[in-house]
Amino acid sequence: MSRIRVLAHARVRAAVVAALLAPLAACSSPASPGAPVTQVTPSPDDRPVTVTVTPAGAKARAGEPVRVTATGGRLTSVTVTDGKGHQLAGQASADGRSWVSDRKAVPGTAYTVKAATRTAVGTARSAEAGFTTAPADRVNKVDWRPGTGSTVGVAQPISLVFDHPVKNRAEVEKQLRITTSNDTEGSWGWIRDWSGRDRVDWRPRTYWKPGTEVTLKAELNGTDSGPAGGWFVRDYTTAFTIGARQIVEVDLDRHRLSLVRDGRTVRRIPVSGGTPGGDKRSWRGTAVLMAKEGTINMNSETVGLGDAYDKMVDHSMRLTWSGMYAHAAPWNAKYFGRSNQSSGCIGMSDADAAWFYAQVRPGDPFEITGKDTKGVVDPGNGFGAWNLSWAAWQQRSALR
Repeated sequence: MSRIRVLAHARVRAAVVAALLAPLAACSSPASPGAPVTQVTPSPDDRPVTVTVTPAGAKARAGEPVRVTATGGRLTSVTVTDGKGHQLAGQASADGRSWVSDRKAVPGTAYTVKAATRTAVGTARSAEAGFTTAPADRVNKVDWRPGTGSTVGVAQPISLVFDHPVKNRAEVEKQLRITTSNDTEGSWGWIRDWSGRDRVDWRPRTYWKPGTEVTLKAELNGTDSGPAGGWFVRDYTTAFTIGARQIVEVDLDRHRLSLVRDGRTVRRIPVSGGTPGGDKRSWRGTAVLMAKEGTINMNSETVGLGDAYDKMVDHSMRLTWSGMYAHAAPWNAKYFGRSNQSSGCIGMSDADAAWFYAQVRPGDPFEITGKDTKGVVDPGNGFGAWNLSWAAWQQRSALR
């Protein structure tokens, strides 16, 4: 710990004053952390004031708030500044005896602490100290959705996927702050992403209300992921808006798709879903439109179906990471509205696909029903959190 002592003595020779002031200049830079800082005031009525700063030292541990305490007096102001000139905001106690930063000290950063004090009889003094945190031995990064400035559908979750494992899930979740324009109720839930990485999603209790404005502030800088995960060394933020209430109802037994907007059916489209009785069946439950990918190459070998197909496909709309799409499938035209004969996707004519592609947006839910399917979409296979009850989803929070 760095200790800053403000001393008063009745008779102090000038030579002693000069000697005691010398360490202040030596400790005024974070380059010499942990050294004592001493000032002398000539008032015989003042008591000594000791100011302590933690963390301290040249390789201090990151991930803790900066704490400044005063003994024998009170703090009148504290500033904590990093090497880039950014200040850590903080709060002083009511009695002025302590100050704690709102954010944590981050890895590999030099900090300067300036503390102004006032003694019992009102003498004002100031002193300066510094410390440097040890660098991160491993850095954890985040991939997040949706992007800033986007307008998304009513089923879009906020989703964070981490490069490395997150063992300190409760500590990480505490740093994730959601604000909405209408106090939407929701919860974080931890899941395993289709890629095998740790992931946390925030979904509302029910579909979003159209027009809701949403902001995520992930104040993760200085947070430790836990063993094998590493440190977060930056914050993340995104802000987006909820668009119109559009629900895509897919009835695989009737072989049709209906686009329902604000409670009104806009159009019904004949489709063909996954072939019954095997691995080519479609998923059921609620899948969320993840992305509109346009014209892409689809190769059956990438989804474990051998060499069944390898072709360019137009108006492709991704529904799961495992490869279920809605798209144009003119080669299946004779089955639209009659039977399910695809390799798991929801196919339709070129004209219907072009119209439908222009209507939907990422975040729109596809509510899929059918007797012969592979099962319900898993929460980590795209955005399948809606297939859990609200109570079950809440149980996945690390703060429950």
